[in-house]
Amino acid sequence: MEQNTVQESIRQLREELHHHNYQYYILNSPEISDYDYDQKMAKLLHLEAAHPEYNDPNSPSVRVGSDLSHDFQSVRHKYPMLSLGNTYSESELREFYNRVVGSVGHNVPFVCELKYDGTAIALSYENGRLISGVTRGDGVSGDDVTQNVKTIRSIPLQLHGDHPAQLEVRGEIFISRKGFEQLNQKREKANEALFANPRNAAAGSLKLQNSSLVAKRPLECYLYHFLGEGLPYNSHFDNLKAAASWGLRISPHYQLCQDFDEIHRFVNHWDEARKTLPFEIDGVVVKVDSLALREELGFTAKSPRWAISYKFKAEAAYTRLISVDFQVGRTGAVTPVANLEPVPLAGTTVKRASLHNADIIAALDLHLNDMVSVEKGGEIIPKITAVDLAQRPTASKKLTFISACPECGTQLMRIEGEAAHYCPNALSCPPQIKGRIEHFISRRAMDIDGLGSETIHLLYENNLIRNITDLYQLKPSQLTSLERLGEKSATNIVAGIQRSKEVPFSRVLFALGIRFVGETVAKKLVAALKSIDRIMDATEEELLSIDEIGERIASSILSYFSSEENREMIAQLRNFGLKFEEEVTENRWLSNNLEGQSIVVSGVFSRSRDELKALIEAHGGKNVSSITGKTSYVLAGENMGPAKYEKAQKLNVPIISEDDFLIMIKE
Repeated sequence: MEQNTVQESIRQLREELHHHNYQYYILNSPEISDYDYDQKMAKLLHLEAAHPEYNDPNSPSVRVGSDLSHDFQSVRHKYPMLSLGNTYSESELREFYNRVVGSVGHNVPFVCELKYDGTAIALSYENGRLISGVTRGDGVSGDDVTQNVKTIRSIPLQLHGDHPAQLEVRGEIFISRKGFEQLNQKREKANEALFANPRNAAAGSLKLQNSSLVAKRPLECYLYHFLGEGLPYNSHFDNLKAAASWGLRISPHYQLCQDFDEIHRFVNHWDEARKTLPFEIDGVVVKVDSLALREELGFTAKSPRWAISYKFKAEAAYTRLISVDFQVGRTGAVTPVANLEPVPLAGTTVKRASLHNADIIAALDLHLNDMVSVEKGGEIIPKITAVDLAQRPTASKKLTFISACPECGTQLMRIEGEAAHYCPNALSCPPQIKGRIEHFISRRAMDIDGLGSETIHLLYENNLIRNITDLYQLKPSQLTSLERLGEKSATNIVAGIQRSKEVPFSRVLFALGIRFVGETVAKKLVAALKSIDRIMDATEEELLSIDEIGERIASSILSYFSSEENREMIAQLRNFGLKFEEEVTENRWLSNNLEGQSIVVSGVFSRSRDELKALIEAHGGKNVSSITGKTSYVLAGENMGPAKYEKAQKLNVPIISEDDFLIMIKE
């Protein structure tokens, strides 16, 4: 195929796929079958792979994602992402309305919108092309998740119509109820931990390091806020309608309200009608419609004075308490879980509810066969909040907390100042052993492929593992004889275990499962003390001097390393080749040619932008996404964003080509 023909074919396929994405994900009106769409996408992927010279970072093929891992760069928001003030009270909502009207001196229109239960995102478009997606973060700076955002099909990569040249759009990324249920079903089959709720699933998915995995998550997005100099209207309501014509996905559920009664009716309607929506909402957002009035009303230190979030009360239902199971976790904590007569609640059927600890059971004065109020908040397992004493059966049996471990029979203990009861038999209690191993192999710890809770249970039941050190002695021949584990699976598991020896020290420390030592604390310990030997021998005073480590964490660390069994286990893991020292960083760069230099990468190059960014860091430089007076260089390729070019010129930031850059890093 001639080059001109290839380029035209690629251009046409991209145009068609952009159109079909818009029809399917924005208008909900598909024009072709999924099969035909997939065939077009496959053809585009094939042509792009064969002709990288026609690379386009906004091609529809980015929806598939990349299998390259990357750390997220922190980006400062052009406009701070402040949180909204919350209220659960109708009287406070009315106070907000009266305060705004009183401040302005006359009635003003408000726009009411649904409050989606997801994770906030800020999208930037230049000349209609999506150039970045940034999480809320702390409101001042967020994580650059652009490559992940591009896999979400309801976020357009290219706008159409008469849109502003520079536009920031904010919205909510979420997962529908059906998508959440299917996602957790897949995770359960794969022996992976279930997500607590759609909000956590959306936030966790958006922060995955591998965008090809993000592409497989059922993420969706609604957009509801616009910032920039070229907005067409002073009315937010009118801008919402205009944004839909640009190809942005705007929820149909918003309303212009002229007085408080209309606001009140909107809130009451959706408090009931939310049950019919295919996604979760947790309230309604009420905003002043006029952008000029918003400017006049201004902001407090934390939130705008022109908007408020009215949050719905959690849904609840009554059902009967049948029995209680007591579950033992990896730390030995015993958690009571109520078994209930199935009851529909918030779009799902609830059969179990958390009772948390002995104090909750006592406070509720629970009896078996009680009619209990179950409330569905943000957890996988809902909670019991009340008892209908009028319906308590006569001679019902009072529920008491157990005194011995249901798994190994050891007498339970309760640590002073803590609500939970614990089984102290850490070395022999089966769920504690298996739980520690499952934590050790988990994705954020040692990330051992091929192993999950079901396989760990199988290995434990067949006496192949009793400790995490046993993992490093497994052989494929031991695994192939087990049910559901063929030769390929066995080989993959052993290979995954061997690869885990390359996991950095901070993750190994986290994987050990020391109480209260999460990922952040593990990183702080490693940064301060550098090696396992220094951590094991650290005094309480030394530990307390480390940032974010208080008495409770220090006490837990000292207790863990006072155990000879734990010290022996670490010695064995070290002999197997695991990393127990922070890697030396003095010679981490290929050169220091770019040391102290901040570089913005913009445009299309002969190699991938990820590769260029890796080269910047490999030679001592720092990647930044926005141009400021402190930026050292802009590395510019073809189709560099005009706004970036203009800003670089204005701030006198040197613009260098790919060839210039390669000369700079050359030894």
